[in-house]
Amino acid sequence: MKKNDVLTIRIEDMGVDGEGIGKVDNIPLFVKDALIGDVVSVKIMKMKKNYGYARLLEILEPSKDRVTPPCEFHRSCGGCQIQALSYEKQLEFKQRKIRNNLKRIGGFSEEMLEQVMEPIIGMDEPYHYRNKAQFPVGRDREGRTVTGFYAGRTHTIIPNRNCLLGMPMNEKILETVLSFMEKYRIEPYDEKTNRGVVRHVLTRYGHTTKEWMVCLVINRTKLPYADALVEELVKLEGMTSISININQKNTNVILGEKVETLWGSPYITDYIHLRTGADWQVEGDGIAYRISPQSFYQVNPIQTEKLYSTALAYAGLTGEESVWDLYCGIGTISLFLAQRAKQVYGVEIVPQAIADAKENAKLNGITNAEFFVGKAEEVLPEFYERMRRGDSGISSGISSGVSGAEVSDMDAATDVQMLTPDVIVVDPPRKGCDTKCLETIVQMFPKRVVYVSCDSATLARDLKFLCENGYEVKRVRGCDMFGQTVSVETVVLLSQQKPDDTIEIDLDLDELDATSAELKATYQEIKDYVLKEFGLKVSNLYISQVKRKCGIEVGENYNLPKTENPKVLQCPKEKEDAIKAALKYFAMI
Repeated sequence: MKKNDVLTIRIEDMGVDGEGIGKVDNIPLFVKDALIGDVVSVKIMKMKKNYGYARLLEILEPSKDRVTPPCEFHRSCGGCQIQALSYEKQLEFKQRKIRNNLKRIGGFSEEMLEQVMEPIIGMDEPYHYRNKAQFPVGRDREGRTVTGFYAGRTHTIIPNRNCLLGMPMNEKILETVLSFMEKYRIEPYDEKTNRGVVRHVLTRYGHTTKEWMVCLVINRTKLPYADALVEELVKLEGMTSISININQKNTNVILGEKVETLWGSPYITDYIHLRTGADWQVEGDGIAYRISPQSFYQVNPIQTEKLYSTALAYAGLTGEESVWDLYCGIGTISLFLAQRAKQVYGVEIVPQAIADAKENAKLNGITNAEFFVGKAEEVLPEFYERMRRGDSGISSGISSGVSGAEVSDMDAATDVQMLTPDVIVVDPPRKGCDTKCLETIVQMFPKRVVYVSCDSATLARDLKFLCENGYEVKRVRGCDMFGQTVSVETVVLLSQQKPDDTIEIDLDLDELDATSAELKATYQEIKDYVLKEFGLKVSNLYISQVKRKCGIEVGENYNLPKTENPKVLQCPKEKEDAIKAALKYFAMI
């Protein structure tokens, strides 16, 4: 096979980006827009040593799972990669994607995954679900001002004012903006010359409140004839916030740092409700969130409620727990957790997001949630080290926004509670958790870790690390937040490994050659003693390390790494001394 060859192949599989995979002479060819079961005519575009890429020319025999896409732009637009696949099969594809990544990258066995993986959470309506859209503005080849979406892997705008994944109102908003630009001769932005005025039109919608926000991203400090645009936009039902975002940098980043409100409120409000039961019934009044143009807020409101309700169920909160929420954004998960936890601490790198989180807490009358500004991989380790050293006024070293008086009032009991959380929740960006953050989670050793992920590949990598350092995966569930695309969210529950679960039987100890030291105390008893006497949480890994140092047999392979040349955490000196004290207390050394 070589470039430009035309072949007929049957598609046997699909890649992680939704491309069809067929084989010729056992060499896989990746074909965009082809589905499992299709027989297609393709043209080879690029060949590597062991695989190649081909362009779809014609579907000779369609797959039984192929449907007619309702959007005429589905192939040219980069947004919907699998719209031609029936929704039932989309869910199967996403479930298989999660499973394959956990096997291939995480190293988890098929048998284990069979036990822990739960059915994926599908959507009732896989269209018109997005509450946010960002439309680039430019000119087409004829010089007309257009807006829509970029074609896949390009910055060529596909003119489309009515994306079927978004709200129908978007079309009216875009028509209003384009008419305004034409009437007043407002130039669209040209990224090649860095000239022009309007770069993007951002819209946001409150699913519960029916409130609308429109924000124009502009290449100036002021929008010409802004009053005229406001006069037209306010005629649209539900219009609540109209603003401009100033971005004069030559960059692909959509939003700049400064937002100026032209009319109405600087934010819209929406609610996230707890959903329970097999039919996901709404429970309670929900948590209110104020959403600004720059706020991170999940784009699929109904599925977000199902996703967060699953995370809350996995956390297993009873009202007595201390919880850390890493990568907390505007506090969406934090405030959800605070309904069931004793205390929640949120960490987020974006200062404005933390300011929004605090306002959201006040809005809902939630007083048991505290927020810190910084990178999770920096804030958590720094906080842990300060706490471990017993620094007074620990929170003063972190941009928490807590007053000095409040810091001085934080007592030792609060410090221990923060240092030894019962649950840590992480919802990192696509790149996953930083290694330093994962190491600190293991050191703090909460009873449960709930991992919410938008990328099952980096999720699998991070789960592998956690499971090599004292945790085991108990539950996994995918949630389809993005119908017609290849993206999928996943929620995972990890718990401390429990090697001490036993049954009582009569044994001749002489036959087992067991030392008296081995029989004095269980791992859980040692953990309980260390926590009670020293306020420290220790893992099975640390206990086994100290036991070996003291010459106590713990089993040839117990708590040893499962891979070659792993990065194994070593027990800190303070915890080693505490564990030794426990071993002496139980007369094991």
